[in-house]
Amino acid sequence: MKLVAAKVPVSTVWTAPDAPRDIDAPAIAAQPDLATWAKSMDTETRLGLHDRTLTQLLFAEPVVVRSERDGWSEIVAPWQPSSQDALGYPGWVPSSHLGELPSAASDPVAVAVPTAALLAEPAGDARVVGELSFATVLASIEHADGYTRVATPDGGSGWLADGVLRSGSGTAEDRLALGSQFLGLEYLWGGTSAYGLDCSGLVHTVSRVLGLRTPRDAHDQADTLENIPIDEAQPGDLYFFARPGKPVHHVGFVSPEGMLHASETGKRLENEPLSGPRRATLVAAARL
Repeated sequence: MKLVAAKVPVSTVWTAPDAPRDIDAPAIAAQPDLATWAKSMDTETRLGLHDRTLTQLLFAEPVVVRSERDGWSEIVAPWQPSSQDALGYPGWVPSSHLGELPSAASDPVAVAVPTAALLAEPAGDARVVGELSFATVLASIEHADGYTRVATPDGGSGWLADGVLRSGSGTAEDRLALGSQFLGLEYLWGGTSAYGLDCSGLVHTVSRVLGLRTPRDAHDQADTLENIPIDEAQPGDLYFFARPGKPVHHVGFVSPEGMLHASETGKRLENEPLSGPRRATLVAAARL
Protein backbone atom coordinates (compact mmCIF):
# COMPACT_ATOMS: atom_id res chain seq x y z
CA MET A 1 0.00 0.00 0.00
CA LYS A 2 1.12 3.57 -0.60
CA LEU A 3 -0.19 6.99 0.40
CA VAL A 4 -0.73 9.47 -2.42
CA ALA A 5 -3.11 12.36 -3.21
CA ALA A 6 -5.68 13.32 -5.82
CA LYS A 7 -3.92 15.66 -8.28
CA VAL A 8 -7.00 16.63 -10.32
CA PRO A 9 -9.72 19.00 -9.06
CA VAL A 10 -12.32 16.22 -8.77
CA SER A 11 -11.85 12.48 -9.27
CA THR A 12 -14.96 10.30 -9.28
CA VAL A 13 -14.62 7.00 -7.42
CA TRP A 14 -16.08 3.96 -9.21
CA THR A 15 -17.19 0.51 -8.13
CA ALA A 16 -14.81 -1.13 -10.62
CA PRO A 17 -12.57 -0.19 -13.57
CA ASP A 18 -15.24 -1.35 -16.03
CA ALA A 19 -18.03 0.67 -14.37
CA PRO A 20 -17.74 3.87 -16.48
CA ARG A 21 -19.88 4.10 -19.63
CA ASP A 22 -19.02 5.89 -22.87
CA ILE A 23 -20.84 8.99 -21.63
CA ASP A 24 -18.60 9.03 -18.55
CA ALA A 25 -15.43 9.62 -20.61
CA PRO A 26 -15.06 13.28 -19.47
CA ALA A 27 -15.05 12.15 -15.83
CA ILE A 28 -12.26 9.61 -16.25
CA ALA A 29 -10.04 11.57 -18.65
CA ALA A 30 -6.51 12.33 -17.44
CA GLN A 31 -7.73 15.92 -16.99
CA PRO A 32 -11.37 15.33 -16.08
CA ASP A 33 -14.05 17.80 -17.16
CA LEU A 34 -16.77 17.45 -14.55
CA ALA A 35 -18.81 20.39 -15.83
CA THR A 36 -19.13 18.85 -19.29
CA TRP A 37 -19.88 15.43 -17.82
CA ALA A 38 -22.63 16.79 -15.57
CA LYS A 39 -24.24 18.75 -18.40
CA SER A 40 -24.24 15.71 -20.69
CA MET A 41 -26.42 13.57 -18.43
CA ASP A 42 -30.20 13.56 -18.35
CA THR A 43 -32.19 11.99 -15.50
CA GLU A 44 -32.12 8.50 -16.98
CA THR A 45 -28.37 8.66 -17.51
CA ARG A 46 -27.86 9.91 -13.96
CA LEU A 47 -29.96 7.03 -12.63
CA GLY A 48 -27.50 4.74 -14.39
CA LEU A 49 -24.77 5.92 -12.02
CA HIS A 50 -26.29 3.85 -9.22
CA ASP A 51 -23.99 0.87 -8.61
CA ARG A 52 -21.33 2.58 -10.76
CA THR A 53 -20.14 5.64 -8.80
CA LEU A 54 -19.48 5.73 -5.08
CA THR A 55 -18.05 9.11 -4.06
CA GLN A 56 -15.57 11.73 -5.26
CA LEU A 57 -12.08 12.80 -4.25
CA LEU A 58 -11.12 16.48 -4.18
CA PHE A 59 -7.80 18.04 -5.10
CA ALA A 60 -4.94 17.10 -2.72
CA GLU A 61 -7.15 14.69 -0.75
CA PRO A 62 -5.01 11.84 0.63
CA VAL A 63 -5.58 8.38 -0.81
CA VAL A 64 -4.28 4.93 0.13
CA VAL A 65 -3.58 2.79 -2.95
CA ARG A 66 -4.07 -0.93 -2.38
CA SER A 67 -3.49 -2.27 -5.88
CA GLU A 68 -3.18 -1.17 -9.50
CA ARG A 69 -4.21 -2.73 -12.80
CA ASP A 70 -4.82 -1.56 -16.35
CA GLY A 71 -4.40 2.13 -15.51
CA TRP A 72 -6.69 2.01 -12.47
CA SER A 73 -5.97 2.15 -8.74
CA GLU A 74 -7.92 0.43 -6.00
CA ILE A 75 -8.04 3.00 -3.22
CA VAL A 76 -9.47 3.97 0.14
CA ALA A 77 -10.13 7.60 1.09
CA PRO A 78 -9.15 8.22 4.76
CA TRP A 79 -10.93 11.58 4.91
CA GLN A 80 -14.22 9.83 4.15
CA PRO A 81 -14.95 7.48 7.09
CA SER A 82 -17.04 4.46 6.16
CA SER A 83 -18.32 1.29 7.78
CA GLN A 84 -17.20 -0.49 4.61
CA ASP A 85 -13.53 -0.20 5.55
CA ALA A 86 -11.68 0.88 8.69
CA LEU A 87 -9.19 2.88 6.57
CA GLY A 88 -11.76 4.95 4.68
CA TYR A 89 -14.11 4.88 1.72
CA PRO A 90 -13.10 2.20 -0.84
CA GLY A 91 -13.34 2.18 -4.63
CA TRP A 92 -11.44 2.62 -7.90
CA VAL A 93 -10.06 5.72 -9.67
CA PRO A 94 -7.91 6.26 -12.77
CA SER A 95 -4.25 6.08 -11.74
CA SER A 96 -3.64 9.23 -13.79
CA HIS A 97 -5.67 11.17 -11.21
CA LEU A 98 -3.16 10.45 -8.42
CA GLY A 99 0.15 12.08 -7.52
CA GLU A 100 2.53 12.64 -4.64
CA LEU A 101 1.23 14.09 -1.39
CA PRO A 102 1.72 17.85 -0.93
CA SER A 103 4.92 18.63 0.92
CA ALA A 104 3.13 20.59 3.68
CA ALA A 105 0.36 19.24 5.89
CA SER A 106 -0.39 21.95 8.46
CA ASP A 107 -2.45 25.15 8.77
CA PRO A 108 -5.30 23.81 6.62
CA VAL A 109 -7.65 26.09 4.73
CA ALA A 110 -10.78 25.05 2.83
CA VAL A 111 -12.44 26.40 -0.30
CA ALA A 112 -15.74 27.80 0.97
CA VAL A 113 -17.30 28.91 -2.36
CA PRO A 114 -18.59 26.67 -5.16
CA THR A 115 -15.41 26.95 -7.24
CA ALA A 116 -12.16 28.89 -6.86
CA ALA A 117 -9.29 29.65 -9.23
CA LEU A 118 -5.92 28.29 -8.17
CA LEU A 119 -3.40 30.84 -9.44
CA ALA A 120 0.28 30.62 -10.35
CA GLU A 121 1.00 33.96 -8.63
CA PRO A 122 -0.73 36.15 -5.99
CA ALA A 123 -2.58 38.41 -8.41
CA GLY A 124 -6.06 38.46 -9.89
CA ASP A 125 -4.70 38.46 -13.46
CA ALA A 126 -2.23 35.62 -12.84
CA ARG A 127 -2.33 32.41 -14.85
CA VAL A 128 -5.04 30.01 -13.61
CA VAL A 129 -3.52 26.65 -12.68
CA GLY A 130 -6.85 24.97 -11.99
CA GLU A 131 -10.44 25.41 -10.85
CA LEU A 132 -10.95 23.90 -7.40
CA SER A 133 -14.22 22.70 -5.93
CA PHE A 134 -15.97 23.62 -2.70
CA ALA A 135 -14.57 21.69 0.30
CA THR A 136 -11.09 21.29 -1.17
CA VAL A 137 -8.74 21.37 1.83
CA LEU A 138 -5.14 22.49 1.40
CA ALA A 139 -2.17 23.28 3.62
CA SER A 140 -1.37 27.00 3.69
CA ILE A 141 2.27 28.06 3.38
CA GLU A 142 2.26 31.87 3.39
CA HIS A 143 0.05 34.92 2.96
CA ALA A 144 0.64 37.98 0.75
CA ASP A 145 -1.55 40.87 -0.39
CA GLY A 146 -4.90 39.15 0.16
CA TYR A 147 -3.78 35.76 -1.18
CA THR A 148 -2.72 32.49 0.43
CA ARG A 149 -0.09 30.19 -1.02
CA VAL A 150 -1.02 26.53 -0.65
CA ALA A 151 0.86 23.27 -1.11
CA THR A 152 -0.28 21.13 -4.03
CA PRO A 153 0.46 17.53 -5.09
CA ASP A 154 3.73 16.54 -6.75
CA GLY A 155 5.72 19.17 -4.86
CA GLY A 156 3.96 22.21 -6.30
CA SER A 157 2.16 25.21 -4.89
CA GLY A 158 -0.38 27.80 -5.96
CA TRP A 159 -2.27 30.85 -4.72
CA LEU A 160 -5.90 31.33 -3.71
CA ALA A 161 -7.66 34.59 -2.89
CA ASP A 162 -8.28 34.86 0.84
CA GLY A 163 -11.95 35.63 0.17
CA VAL A 164 -12.67 32.12 -1.12
CA LEU A 165 -11.09 30.38 1.88
CA ARG A 166 -12.14 29.48 5.37
CA SER A 167 -10.42 27.85 8.33
CA GLY A 168 -11.70 26.62 11.66
CA SER A 169 -15.11 25.68 12.99
CA GLY A 170 -18.50 27.29 12.42
CA THR A 171 -22.02 27.72 13.71
CA ALA A 172 -25.34 26.19 12.69
CA GLU A 173 -25.98 29.33 10.64
CA ASP A 174 -22.66 28.78 8.85
CA ARG A 175 -23.66 25.24 7.91
CA LEU A 176 -26.91 26.43 6.35
CA ALA A 177 -25.24 29.35 4.60
CA LEU A 178 -22.55 27.12 3.08
CA GLY A 179 -25.06 24.54 1.94
CA SER A 180 -27.44 27.14 0.54
CA GLN A 181 -24.84 28.13 -2.04
CA PHE A 182 -25.91 25.01 -3.94
CA LEU A 183 -29.66 25.60 -4.08
CA GLY A 184 -30.77 24.48 -7.52
CA LEU A 185 -27.75 22.22 -8.11
CA GLU A 186 -28.82 18.97 -9.76
CA TYR A 187 -28.50 15.85 -7.60
CA LEU A 188 -25.58 13.57 -8.48
CA TRP A 189 -25.29 10.06 -7.07
CA GLY A 190 -21.92 9.85 -5.29
CA GLY A 191 -21.34 13.59 -5.67
CA THR A 192 -19.17 15.50 -3.20
CA SER A 193 -18.27 18.49 -5.38
CA ALA A 194 -19.62 21.71 -6.83
CA TYR A 195 -20.60 19.75 -9.98
CA GLY A 196 -23.13 17.63 -8.13
CA LEU A 197 -23.99 16.50 -4.61
CA ASP A 198 -25.98 13.68 -3.10
CA CYS A 199 -27.68 13.97 0.29
CA SER A 200 -24.83 12.73 2.47
CA GLY A 201 -22.29 14.39 0.19
CA LEU A 202 -23.82 17.77 1.07
CA VAL A 203 -23.46 17.07 4.80
CA HIS A 204 -19.95 15.64 4.40
CA THR A 205 -18.57 18.52 2.34
CA VAL A 206 -20.11 21.31 4.44
CA SER A 207 -18.65 19.62 7.51
CA ARG A 208 -15.26 19.34 5.84
CA VAL A 209 -15.16 23.09 5.20
CA LEU A 210 -15.78 23.64 8.91
CA GLY A 211 -13.03 21.26 10.00
CA LEU A 212 -15.24 18.26 10.84
CA ARG A 213 -14.58 14.80 9.45
CA THR A 214 -18.00 13.20 9.20
CA PRO A 215 -18.73 9.80 7.64
CA ARG A 216 -19.45 9.79 3.92
CA ASP A 217 -22.79 7.91 3.85
CA ALA A 218 -26.09 8.81 5.53
CA HIS A 219 -26.43 5.56 7.50
CA ASP A 220 -22.91 5.94 8.89
CA GLN A 221 -23.61 9.57 9.77
CA ALA A 222 -26.72 8.47 11.68
CA ASP A 223 -24.77 5.75 13.51
CA THR A 224 -21.76 7.91 14.38
CA LEU A 225 -22.94 11.45 15.12
CA GLU A 226 -24.51 12.64 18.38
CA ASN A 227 -28.16 11.62 18.22
CA ILE A 228 -30.77 13.96 19.73
CA PRO A 229 -34.57 13.67 20.11
CA ILE A 230 -36.26 14.59 16.84
CA ASP A 231 -38.44 17.21 18.53
CA GLU A 232 -35.32 18.95 19.88
CA ALA A 233 -33.70 19.38 16.47
CA GLN A 234 -32.74 22.96 15.62
CA PRO A 235 -31.66 24.60 12.34
CA GLY A 236 -28.22 23.29 11.41
CA ASP A 237 -28.87 19.86 12.94
CA LEU A 238 -29.54 16.78 10.81
CA TYR A 239 -32.68 14.79 10.01
CA PHE A 240 -32.37 11.13 8.99
CA PHE A 241 -34.89 9.05 7.07
CA ALA A 242 -35.50 5.32 6.70
CA ARG A 243 -38.26 2.98 5.62
CA PRO A 244 -39.53 0.33 8.08
CA GLY A 245 -36.91 -2.33 8.67
CA LYS A 246 -34.40 -0.63 6.35
CA PRO A 247 -31.20 1.34 7.06
CA VAL A 248 -31.11 5.12 6.86
CA HIS A 249 -31.22 6.20 3.20
CA HIS A 250 -31.49 9.99 3.37
CA VAL A 251 -30.19 12.96 5.37
CA GLY A 252 -30.67 16.72 5.30
CA PHE A 253 -29.94 19.84 7.32
CA VAL A 254 -32.78 21.05 9.52
CA SER A 255 -33.67 24.59 8.41
CA PRO A 256 -36.18 27.26 9.47
CA GLU A 257 -38.18 26.34 6.34
CA GLY A 258 -38.01 22.62 7.04
CA MET A 259 -34.98 20.94 5.48
CA LEU A 260 -32.06 21.88 3.23
CA HIS A 261 -31.16 18.75 1.27
CA ALA A 262 -30.16 17.08 -1.99
CA SER A 263 -33.33 15.11 -2.57
CA GLU A 264 -32.84 12.43 -5.22
CA THR A 265 -31.82 11.83 -8.83
CA GLY A 266 -33.90 14.02 -11.14
CA LYS A 267 -34.31 16.75 -8.54
CA ARG A 268 -32.25 19.71 -7.39
CA LEU A 269 -30.89 20.76 -4.04
CA GLU A 270 -33.70 22.53 -2.23
CA ASN A 271 -34.80 24.10 1.05
CA GLU A 272 -38.41 23.14 1.66
CA PRO A 273 -40.99 22.06 4.26
CA LEU A 274 -41.08 18.34 5.03
CA SER A 275 -43.78 16.67 2.94
CA GLY A 276 -46.14 14.09 4.46
CA PRO A 277 -44.34 11.12 2.90
CA ARG A 278 -40.97 12.49 3.94
CA ARG A 279 -42.13 13.11 7.52
CA ALA A 280 -43.48 9.55 7.67
CA THR A 281 -39.93 8.21 7.21
CA LEU A 282 -38.21 10.61 9.62
CA VAL A 283 -36.52 8.30 12.13
CA ALA A 284 -33.69 10.22 13.83
CA ALA A 285 -31.89 13.53 14.33
CA ALA A 286 -28.29 14.37 15.13
CA ARG A 287 -26.14 17.34 16.05
CA LEU A 288 -22.79 18.15 14.48
